[in-house]
Amino acid sequence: MASFSADVDKLDKRLAETVTADDTVFTGRLLKVHRLTVTLPNGKTSTREMIRHPGAAAIVVLDDENRVVLERQWRTPAGGAFWEIPAGKIDPGEKHAVTARRELKEEAGLTARDWVFLGTIRNAIGYSDEHIEIYLARGLTQGEQRLDANEFLTLTRVPFEEALAACRDGTISDVKTIIGLMWAEDYIRGRLTQARSL
Repeated sequence: MASFSADVDKLDKRLAETVTADDTVFTGRLLKVHRLTVTLPNGKTSTREMIRHPGAAAIVVLDDENRVVLERQWRTPAGGAFWEIPAGKIDPGEKHAVTARRELKEEAGLTARDWVFLGTIRNAIGYSDEHIEIYLARGLTQGEQRLDANEFLTLTRVPFEEALAACRDGTISDVKTIIGLMWAEDYIRGRLTQARSL
């Protein structure tokens, strides 16, 4: 069994697949579906189906009373409403940190003085290139919410410890929200080594 300190480059070369054909099957407003032909490590070929996504930013928002801002939003693909941290896709040419600030203002009507990059998740590595950068925002100023015309959500503020408990008991099941809240907890406790202030 390989350890994290092993020569990962050598290991990866033995696992790598080479894309030999890339056919766009569907192009939507947000997503593209591709059918890839790949050469496997053993020389045989196979097909991979892949969703291309522009990427997104998500924000753990903590107020001065140590409450986290959560959204309740209907998600048709999952068939219900979910508790989530504010998030949104990056616009063409936009940096993730800019997306985070824009989405916080649009969805929650908030600006933040203090920003910390917590990390990047790849939430569907088996079929998508989507990646989400997660930030912690504090030092809040309330402004006006500016939702998109087709966006409907409600906001609530929950004590941070209660939100963490909701992750652990399954009340919160959205992956970016669970990871974001856990990483924020680790950062606050000095255990998140990948974090950096902006």
